[in-house]
Amino acid sequence: MVMAKSLYQAPQGMDESQEPDIEIEIEDPESVKIGIDGIDIELEPGKDASEEFGANLAEEMDERDLLTLASELAADVKNDINSRKDWEDMMKEGIKLMGLKYESRTEPWPGACGVFHPMITEAVVRFQSDTIMETFPARGPAKTKIVGKQTAEKENAAERVAEDLNWQLTENMSEFRPEHERMLWSLPGAGSAFKKVYKDPTLARQTSVFVPAEDIMLPYGASELLTCHRITHRMRKTKNEVVRLQYDGFWRDVELGDPPKVTTEIQKRKDLELGVSAINDDRYVIYESSVDLDLPGFEDEDKDGEPTGIALPYIVTYVEGTNEVLSIRRNWKEMDKTKQKRIHYVHYQYIPGFGAYGFGLFHLIGGFAKSATSIIRQLVDAGTLSNLPGGLKSRGLRIKGDDTPIAPGEFRDVDIGSGAIRDNILPLPYKEPSQVLAGLLDKIVDEGRRFAATSDMKVADMSNQAPVGTTLAILERTLKVMSAVQARVHFAFKQELKLIAELVREDYPDSKEYPYDVDAPNGRKAKYEDYRHVEIIPVSDPNAATMSQRVVQYQAVLQLAQTAPQIYDMPELHKQMLHVLGIKNVEKLIPASEDNKPTDPVQENQNILIGKPVKAFAYQDQEAHIQVHMAAMQDPQMQKIIGQNPQAQVISAAMMAHISEHVGFAYRNKMSMALGVPLPDSKEGLTPEIEYQLSQLLAQAAPQVLAQSQALVAQKQAQQNQEDPIIQMQQKELQIKEQELKIKEQEVQRKGMKDKVDAAAKADEIRLKEEKMHGDQELAGTKLGIEIKRDKEKNEAAQEAEGVRMGLDIAKHKATLLSQRTQTKGTNQ
Repeated sequence: MVMAKSLYQAPQGMDESQEPDIEIEIEDPESVKIGIDGIDIELEPGKDASEEFGANLAEEMDERDLLTLASELAADVKNDINSRKDWEDMMKEGIKLMGLKYESRTEPWPGACGVFHPMITEAVVRFQSDTIMETFPARGPAKTKIVGKQTAEKENAAERVAEDLNWQLTENMSEFRPEHERMLWSLPGAGSAFKKVYKDPTLARQTSVFVPAEDIMLPYGASELLTCHRITHRMRKTKNEVVRLQYDGFWRDVELGDPPKVTTEIQKRKDLELGVSAINDDRYVIYESSVDLDLPGFEDEDKDGEPTGIALPYIVTYVEGTNEVLSIRRNWKEMDKTKQKRIHYVHYQYIPGFGAYGFGLFHLIGGFAKSATSIIRQLVDAGTLSNLPGGLKSRGLRIKGDDTPIAPGEFRDVDIGSGAIRDNILPLPYKEPSQVLAGLLDKIVDEGRRFAATSDMKVADMSNQAPVGTTLAILERTLKVMSAVQARVHFAFKQELKLIAELVREDYPDSKEYPYDVDAPNGRKAKYEDYRHVEIIPVSDPNAATMSQRVVQYQAVLQLAQTAPQIYDMPELHKQMLHVLGIKNVEKLIPASEDNKPTDPVQENQNILIGKPVKAFAYQDQEAHIQVHMAAMQDPQMQKIIGQNPQAQVISAAMMAHISEHVGFAYRNKMSMALGVPLPDSKEGLTPEIEYQLSQLLAQAAPQVLAQSQALVAQKQAQQNQEDPIIQMQQKELQIKEQELKIKEQEVQRKGMKDKVDAAAKADEIRLKEEKMHGDQELAGTKLGIEIKRDKEKNEAAQEAEGVRMGLDIAKHKATLLSQRTQTKGTNQ
């Protein structure tokens, strides 16, 4: 074991005895163990630095392989740059049309108008101003959305994450807002802008920086970053920044020499507009390529350890000119078995186009801006020539101060050779500025602004009595293009916040804990779990590009709520409206009902009269509260005062709503007593099984509660009747009527008995008469039967005599016929 001292002296004020002791133990020549103040560092044999996932693979590769790789990659990047040459030319022309610098012209004469029409610049400034207020409000640009089922634990975690991330973006990452504003300035003109999200080894934290579109090189045919096989970032680093990264071991420690002075054409145009030059620019131009490679020595292998030939994602950093490779690192997550490429860039697009780069104002209204600039210069020059015309003069005419214009009220001496002055001077026929050109300029400007969605809506043409829906429709139609652009910005910003949140959560060991105390079960250590429960989204609204849109939308909802206020949560609606307007301390202006504390019923009546919110609680004496509130509503003096109040309907509605709340709690308590167990909390959800079983039990208990309520009402009604003198008088009158009714019933019964006796006597009489009539009828019938029998016998005798007579006649006839036949026969013979 070897005891070692530090190589440098201790700082002043520290005793040398306070220096840490370093113990070096060598048991195996290939294995060394170093101990520093109880911390052991083991250097094991066979542990190659390249085996560490985040290692710089360029440290282990052969120089020839590195040079070959850098040369091929530099050639590919150069081809990427050459393939977009026309795009860069358009960028340069667009930057010039912004007119950030006045152009001093010498044609057609020195001092000619060099103004630019601010059409593009106006649209850029408006877009930047509107978007920065939408995406980066004062309370922070990020909010959270709970993933999965919402619970109280997740809601608390979401609040902590939103607070932490907004603190990161507004305080810890001090560069975030300036970089975001620079991106918003560049985006509308160029059509594309990029943000790079990564962990900065110098700052020892996450960062997000703006990268201009000209510094991101994409290969021909690329459509999006996720599927692009090569993304190259051209960055500039000072010598000190390079040395520091080399000292920290992030880049290879190689000699780079003096940086070459290289400036792109687009940067030269920007410098010209800003009035600066790159004389003292001593920064290195470094290319960082996210590219798919099949590195020798680090090939992708299958299960059997055989190379698959699949190119894996790497990040290669090299210096322009020397092609010196500084680093090569793996570009996928360590635990990702599929080795998917990690994206460190966020692409903001103004209008998506045919290729990877979007269309901006330079492409869309560049022609309008150029034409408007040309016409406005012609109009100004025509006005200049009209006010200060030139002409021809004779050689003999001499004027003191020939070339200087005559000031107002000034007279100069003139030497005339011969003739009058007018004969020696001939002004050229310059015209006034053309009205046709002026009208054409207005037309071009209007079309350009309309196309760029920067034209002002003519509010004066709209009726003040127009419905909110009509106003909303006009706003939506006017801002439709800009709303789509804002939605794209919202989507890209969401991707950027997700990358930042991922770095905050995972990439740094010290980010596992909150840097401040929080109200959580695990304290500061709850950070990692909190970020897992929520999703980060921007506070901006993709459905409303401006505050005016959101205000009109909420006005429409408020108008709709007035038609059916009972189905709306009006306090919450007004809170959201105030949040949209940017009002602070909304909770103090509109207290939440959950913040209300239980009070006595008299205090509740007072709060209702002055418009303060009231709330009933389940554990209160509901019947007592209801009685006090009902008594207050029936009080004549209070009725008179409330009737004179303009808010009488509101007060009455609030009172009835509060009484209904007590009534609901009272019914809930009765149902609980009928069941014999307390009902579950209404704020907690029920599973379908529990809800089904509980519904069956409540269905059985409901008739019991109904019967109890009916019996109680009947009992109270009986008690009131007994105590009421009018009811007592009515009862006495009822008793007298009952006695009279009994007497009448007895009289009726007596009359009824008499009627029964009379009816029986009359019935006997009728029965005797009927018996007599029956006897008479039987006698008459007997006589009639005898007569009928006699008549029958007579008829039968007559019929028999008639039959005999007819038989004799027939016999006689037959005899006569026989005689005739005999005679006839004899004659014939």
